[in-house]
Amino acid sequence: MIPTNVDTFNSFCFSFSNYCRCRVWCRVWCQCLCRYYSLKIKYLKQVNRLEITPDKRFLAAAGNPHIRLFDVNSNSPQPVMSYDSHTNNVMAVGFQCDGNWMYSGSEDGTVKIWDLRAPGCQREYESRAAVNTVVLHPNQTELISGDQNGNIRVWDLTANSCSCELVPEVDTAVRSLTVMWDGSLVVAANNNGTCYVWRLLRGTQTMTNFEPLHKLQAHDGYILKCLLSPEFCEPHRYLATASSDHTVKIWNVDGFTLEKTLIGHQRWVWDCVFSVDGAYLITASSDSTARLWSMSTGEDIKVYQGHHKATICCALHDGAEPATS
Repeated sequence: MIPTNVDTFNSFCFSFSNYCRCRVWCRVWCQCLCRYYSLKIKYLKQVNRLEITPDKRFLAAAGNPHIRLFDVNSNSPQPVMSYDSHTNNVMAVGFQCDGNWMYSGSEDGTVKIWDLRAPGCQREYESRAAVNTVVLHPNQTELISGDQNGNIRVWDLTANSCSCELVPEVDTAVRSLTVMWDGSLVVAANNNGTCYVWRLLRGTQTMTNFEPLHKLQAHDGYILKCLLSPEFCEPHRYLATASSDHTVKIWNVDGFTLEKTLIGHQRWVWDCVFSVDGAYLITASSDSTARLWSMSTGEDIKVYQGHHKATICCALHDGAEPATS
């Protein structure tokens, strides 16, 4: 998001490499002043996913097999909280909109819910296969997970059960899921480079119905991350797909036509995140870099270097600082 008062706006990009070093990149928009802080996280064997809490105060790092919560405004390498009941790689992590609880998915085959105000796991759902991705529906009452066997499951948090199961391609891993901010669409990306798109319809009961909308052959290689653009990008709606073919492609959701191909990374692109207004995209790659891309030009306007091994996930602290009480 590019505010009117550029002198007082800071955006922070967090990136992790697979040897557990966190770099916090601070960019002052429109002044081209960049600096970074390096912080080695001693408490994680590896980091698979990053997520910032809705109040911008904490950073969750999902590792193997723990989730650690770090204070964004502290230089301390020690986590403020640890969540420890998974038994294998934690591949997905996210937060309820008010930040009251966190969800996670793991290669141990479970989806878990954690109350951030209390210790321990509050709920657990069994997927029966390694979970690669989990997203929360904007209605805040349904989790959608995708697993290594190609299953997509909807977990109804009100009924405390699985309300729907889909299998786009049998035995083809679902690598990434994304839901449109208004709950109108869901996209699933798999290891064959294919995106499946469903229109989400509210049923007569509490469950959401999936209506097939489109099948998109987006890449020849694996799709490692798919992401729909945020609310403040409207009226434009985009889908970003990051791939093992070293590229990120930007698709117009209206017809799913290719808008741009972002070329610059030299190895697999594992993760991507939009700025709050959809004007920029941050990507993380096995080439040890994170890149900042302009959505209007498709060019990389900043390359963040400093990691010595693959950079596999990133998160963006974008927008005004939350008000303090």
